Amino acid sequence: MSARESWPGEKRGEEPPVGGYEDVTSVEPDEELDEPDEVDDDEEDEPDELEDSEPGLRLAGHAPGDLDIPDDVDLLEGEPRGTRRGVGIVAAKFNGDVTNRLLESALAELDKAGVAREAITVMTVPGAFELPLGAMALAKTRRYSCIIALGCVIRGETAHFDYVAGEAASGIQLASLETGVPVAFGVLTVDNLQQALARADKGGEAVRTALEMADVFSQLRATAAK
Repeated sequence: MSARESWPGEKRGEEPPVGGYEDVTSVEPDEELDEPDEVDDDEEDEPDELEDSEPGLRLAGHAPGDLDIPDDVDLLEGEPRGTRRGVGIVAAKFNGDVTNRLLESALAELDKAGVAREAITVMTVPGAFELPLGAMALAKTRRYSCIIALGCVIRGETAHFDYVAGEAASGIQLASLETGVPVAFGVLTVDNLQQALARADKGGEAVRTALEMADVFSQLRATAAK
């Protein structure tokens, strides 16, 4: 269509509708656009300052401090010391290099606590999945004041890790609940071998837990007998 031609019904001299719509005409852009404010280099990427009154969050680790028990209540508190009865250890043979170090750490802690070697029984099982059954069997003999379960589960490419680690944890707890004998969880659940070797001293920690629970149970029985 030439500049002199017009649409039917359109008056000459009027602007044609935009997009074919009657009430819409072309819009001219503003001559002056607001330019964005310049940002000072010193103000870029400055994090908001946290108030000093708000403590920082710990992403890992444990909170420090001991329990503060009032003096006007009866307190039963165990100590990781040797017992008059035996101590049972159930150890998984799978990932044996790691379990060996856990066992060495556990035996060293038992020596430190004054538990004689002849009072210690070590039962081996194929893997971590069998630890609960072994712990249950030892506890049911009533020969041991406490049981320590030692093993290592390393994450692989499948969900096998989740099933074994989860069932080992719940089964070991069940063995303790069913028998009333303290069973300490000394099983490493890690992502790789390096993490496992760095935590080989957890065997000693499991021993301290087991002895402390055995001692507090002994105090409870003595209190109930009065």
